[in-house]
Amino acid sequence: MSSSNKICPVPFDQQPLNEYKTLKQSFLFQSSTMELPKFILRLLIIFVAFVLLGLATSFISMNTNKISLSTISYNILFSLLSLEVLLIRLYLGWSYILKRLSSASVFYEESGWYDGQLWIKNVDMLTQDRLVGLYQVQPIIVRIQRLLIGTSLLSVSLILCLLFIS
Repeated sequence: MSSSNKICPVPFDQQPLNEYKTLKQSFLFQSSTMELPKFILRLLIIFVAFVLLGLATSFISMNTNKISLSTISYNILFSLLSLEVLLIRLYLGWSYILKRLSSASVFYEESGWYDGQLWIKNVDMLTQDRLVGLYQVQPIIVRIQRLLIGTSLLSVSLILCLLFIS
């Protein structure tokens, strides 16, 4: 344990750097830290899984003669929107961690929601946290923002196509 952690009254699991490490290792957020091609491949697998699940549901619940191009398009739209919800969740989680890392003070709870405290980071901890935020977390957030913009543009394009087809 470093000397900066010894004087830090914030509980271990509420310290921003430890929150970052925990989030980075969690199942949902772990893939967003991978190299971009691997991350995109995982997103494509999730997208295809949603499409296949939606198509299977359509085939089971509808007569196969009634399944049209618009049904498949709505299925793809639902899958894109599901992917966007996932990307928004990733964005919000990483943004929260970036805010905690960049902040000069840390709000923490000692034993419950009723006894919150505020601790000002020392210079060493603040420098370390900001470096991690700038070089580790910020690139992940930018990547997620770009992917979110791309999926949103695809969704809007598909919605416009569906409006003109109908």
